[in-house]
Amino acid sequence: MTVTSDYCERLSTLPWAEPLNALSNLAFLYAALLAWRMARRCHGAQARADARLLAVLLALVGCASLSFHTFASPTTGILDVAFIGVFNLVYLCLFVRRVLGLSKAATAAAGAGFLALDQLRGALLPARLLFGSTLYLPPLLVLGLLILASRGRAPAASRRMAGAAAVFLVSLTARTLDRPLCSLWPWGLHFLWHLLNAWVLLQLIRALLEARGEPASVGIEEA
Repeated sequence: MTVTSDYCERLSTLPWAEPLNALSNLAFLYAALLAWRMARRCHGAQARADARLLAVLLALVGCASLSFHTFASPTTGILDVAFIGVFNLVYLCLFVRRVLGLSKAATAAAGAGFLALDQLRGALLPARLLFGSTLYLPPLLVLGLLILASRGRAPAASRRMAGAAAVFLVSLTARTLDRPLCSLWPWGLHFLWHLLNAWVLLQLIRALLEARGEPASVGIEEA
């Protein structure tokens, strides 16, 4: 299967062959804007810097995915996956360092463990299994571990992360069913993956700030 036929919506190699898949990435940019606004409300300089870093990475996730679903190529495909991976890795390190209070060495070990887990996934599971959705099993597992680890230290943040994990399961299901249900719904379901995950990543940033005692309101009614 070529890179231009990975998704139900794309039927040609022309730009904008995936209008829903492309435009739905604006949700990431909106979520990044809200995260940046949260950063401005932070009292601590370190928390503010962390939130801004995650907001920028969230925007890059959206831009990379937009480029991939507009100009599908091996290069844009790599960028799409890479920025998601960078966000996941940075978030993990920030959470275990700032919230769980791990040392720098332990934080580095957690990051290395995450990368090793992803390598193990790649070695054991076929790349096209579940239409590529196995790529996101390591982040889901790590998120579950963070939820458990933070229950005693930051229960409210842990609950927010648990809600985000539940929505992530829904978005992962939509991503996986994009191809199988193509004959029933030719627009596909991949755009839901973008819309729901933009919300998920914003909630994770909010949880990180809440766990550190920072205001995590986005300035609108519970985005």
